[in-house]
Amino acid sequence: MTIHHSPLPDVVIPDVPITAHVLREAARVPDRAAIIDGPTGRSYTYAQFAGAVAAFAGGLMARGMGPGDTIALMSPNIPEFAIVFHGAATAGVAVSTINPTYTAEEVAFQLRDSQSSMLVTIGMFAETATAAAQEAGVSEIFIIGDAPEGMQPFTALMGEPAGQVDVDLDEQIVVLPYSSGTTGFPKGVMLSHQNLVANLVQCEDALNVQDGEVVLAVLPFFHIYGMQVLMNFFLSKGATIVTVPRFDLEQSLGLIQEHKITRLFAVPPIVLALAKHPVVDTFDLSSLTQVFSGAAPLGAELAQEASDRINCEVVQGYGMTELSPVSHVTRMGGFKPGTCGVTVANTQCRIVDVENGDDQDVGGVGEMWVRGPQVMKGYLNNPEATALTIDDDGWLHTGDVGFIDEDGHLTIVDRVKELIKFKGFQIAPAELEALLLTHPAIADAAVIGVPDDEAGERPRAFIVLKPGQDASADEITAFTAEHVATYKVVHDIVFTEEIPKSASGKILRRMLRDQ
Repeated sequence: MTIHHSPLPDVVIPDVPITAHVLREAARVPDRAAIIDGPTGRSYTYAQFAGAVAAFAGGLMARGMGPGDTIALMSPNIPEFAIVFHGAATAGVAVSTINPTYTAEEVAFQLRDSQSSMLVTIGMFAETATAAAQEAGVSEIFIIGDAPEGMQPFTALMGEPAGQVDVDLDEQIVVLPYSSGTTGFPKGVMLSHQNLVANLVQCEDALNVQDGEVVLAVLPFFHIYGMQVLMNFFLSKGATIVTVPRFDLEQSLGLIQEHKITRLFAVPPIVLALAKHPVVDTFDLSSLTQVFSGAAPLGAELAQEASDRINCEVVQGYGMTELSPVSHVTRMGGFKPGTCGVTVANTQCRIVDVENGDDQDVGGVGEMWVRGPQVMKGYLNNPEATALTIDDDGWLHTGDVGFIDEDGHLTIVDRVKELIKFKGFQIAPAELEALLLTHPAIADAAVIGVPDDEAGERPRAFIVLKPGQDASADEITAFTAEHVATYKVVHDIVFTEEIPKSASGKILRRMLRDQ
């Protein structure tokens, strides 16, 4: 067995709950802004934030909630997202984070699957939330901000401040983000206090945050990247986070200029805008010390072009929801173009040949397997999917193919998993295929990802129509739009006579890609 070890020294992982770790600097900088709502300027100091977290925890406890309970949170990036997240963690309640662009159908699925007893959202999503809650049998919805008539405000959940309940740090689930893993439908990823704290500590050396830094949070907190690398990591360093509810280039550039943002965490389409869009030249971005890209591969040429234009390091890392999320990161000043950086501390990797299962040495290409304290507990109520992803020796099979070079840097070259990455968001082909097969005119369907300059990848559907049935590409696109979030809608339709399949009935996606 060939194991690639981290070049970074092991770190001591503190035996504390996630919120205690995240608030560890609060007493030192009580009057510093912890989170600022970018569009409005509304903010919480560290003292106010810690107080709100304790009050939310107390409110949940007063309702009899604790370990074993789950609540759902469907919100854009606003300060209250962090309050709900950490108030629930303090009370021992798990949070299932939901993409706010989901349709009512998709929200209802996650509410049911996560067994959430209440949903916290904002007024903009009240209609979707109500429809989803009714379908899933969730009786209570709470609204952050102005609540529509007849709906309960988020403030009604606040109670007498309470401290952390006793929890098993390794077993108690803090958060249930949903991921499609390497295949299949979205599944609840069970991440414990130890998983989250471990990964924050594992990233400290590489990210090298200085006191008083200000970071722009354009990446959604409901996604593990924004949740951990942005929200939790920078709060744990006593930094200031400026949130925006959705990415708007001019607004984001204006906030970088106004707040003298030092770090920007991005996905490749944002880096593309920094490299190409003419409006970038009209803003002062000189405060930026680093742009960090993740969630999808970033080309070396694009990274260099953006770096040259804004006079700032543009680097990338590697992670996945099941890894809390980081396994590889680029250290400050250690960027190697085209690579995802080095293995984080306390983490081992194997590169395994996809065909014969042989371990690969330096430079050898294969599927990356990862073992470390950041590996998830498993998929919620899905032992079969868990066993397919984490083997008996604790190695998580990532589904991504790459190699580790002589400097210890990881390069991703392909994937064995079926997942499509659109602007960093996951699209599970199986989910779209199941939906397409409910269309009355469709006999069979297969979905693959195809390269796209702006989005990274986009879904393409191969459709076999039933004999005597007719449906246009536009009709099929409109059908998908009725049922799934905007980024999952299939605009690229190919009609075909049959879908290539193996003897066991598995779709041969590589044959479709080769076409």
